Amino acid sequence: MGVLESLAAFFGFDEHDTDLETETIAGLTTFLAMSYIIVVNPIILGDAITIEGYDSGDITQMITVATILASVVAILVMAFWANRPFGLAPGMGLNAFFAYTVVLGLGVPWQVALAAVFVEGIIFIALTAVGARRYIIELFPEPVKFAVGAGIGVYLLFLGLQEMQLVVAHPDTLVTLGNVATSAVAALSVAGLALMLILHARGIRGSIVIGIIATAVAGWLLTAVGVVSPGTLTPPGRYEQFSNEGVMGLLANVQYDFTPLVAGFVDGLGMITDDPIVFVLVVFTFFFVDFFDTAGTLIGVSQIGGFLDEDGNLPEIEKPLMADAIGTSIGAMIGTSTVTTYIESSTGVEEGGRTGFTALVVGLLFLLSLLLVPVISAIPQYASYLALVVVGIIMLQGVTDIDWQHPAWAIAGGLTITVMPMTASISNGLAAGIMSYPIVKAAMGEADDVPLGQWVLAAAFVVYFAVFFAVDAEMFAF
Repeated sequence: MGVLESLAAFFGFDEHDTDLETETIAGLTTFLAMSYIIVVNPIILGDAITIEGYDSGDITQMITVATILASVVAILVMAFWANRPFGLAPGMGLNAFFAYTVVLGLGVPWQVALAAVFVEGIIFIALTAVGARRYIIELFPEPVKFAVGAGIGVYLLFLGLQEMQLVVAHPDTLVTLGNVATSAVAALSVAGLALMLILHARGIRGSIVIGIIATAVAGWLLTAVGVVSPGTLTPPGRYEQFSNEGVMGLLANVQYDFTPLVAGFVDGLGMITDDPIVFVLVVFTFFFVDFFDTAGTLIGVSQIGGFLDEDGNLPEIEKPLMADAIGTSIGAMIGTSTVTTYIESSTGVEEGGRTGFTALVVGLLFLLSLLLVPVISAIPQYASYLALVVVGIIMLQGVTDIDWQHPAWAIAGGLTITVMPMTASISNGLAAGIMSYPIVKAAMGEADDVPLGQWVLAAAFVVYFAVFFAVDAEMFAF
């Protein structure tokens, strides 16, 4: 049996009606959609981490290496243990909470914050091993499970349209339509989105990847010929850096030694007892938000991939859950914030990714990016976010699984879908659906149909928000 046949047998290509080409394209698509984290995560964490003897540039590059390695570890677990096409990396939102709330806001040393992330990961590993996380997720009300995909779809649409500058801030209405005539990003994004949608509608394999790369290349070309100024359609500083140093110059200036971050983590473990109350609060918040964000992402992405069973559950969900738990623990040890499953995985699933080989491709591309960090950072974020718009539209199909004639389903499902984008939080959307469902069922005289566990889940969210709002609300708005 050859290598290709062995891979196909191990990952179950025939069982999942897929092939090597489809899985490879899906992995490339997911990587391109989430590769921005390689650049963004170090920038965010770099604002909070200082190490004596190293400048900000060195620290940023250390965090870049830690980000990539933590992602690779988690993705390899996803590929070989869970055999699911999901990509993982340090999560957006939780990295901002780590940097701006915990370290800069509360004054917790970054070393202790890493220790908190590590403890959260260990708790996740333990709960996953005994099946507790799976049990809790399967308690989600059915309308919430079926609404998660559409809710994430609207959230992706909103994020993508904002990055494309088609949705912009407005002092009276909060958001409004951006001006394509005056915004080069909006104009190029519309053209790139049109190309992507046309290719997708025609069934062209790799339409999302083609759209991302074509839009990025167009942005660089328009900058090179002087149509727009550097930094408008290219990432800030990248055009000037490329002009001055060339590709080889960019590739040569990477700091790979991240051992000072590891040393900081070790120091943090010894500093936990300095303020145990704050430490427990930080661990609790990391844990709660990450738990439900990951659950919502897994269910939502699995829905468009056809992985859910008739009850809306993901079979053997404990396996992909273990991937983010291990990634979080290892990531904290080497210097980065909580690792979680990415909603951008939906782009690869839409391209046909159905097995862990898709995740393996994502992991290998992350590993390769250790050599190509400056090149990866040359892809403008608006180009990557075009994929979110396309996938967001596709994920709206989940609304057809909701019984809109049933008040409890309509209310819980509707709140789940709308609260996610309006609060920029998957976990908040889940909270709205989970808390409303038993209340509406009880109001309808159907309280006996609500399992005790769903009442406990709703009560847990009440406790969480009580803690959340009891502490300085502005400080914890992440």
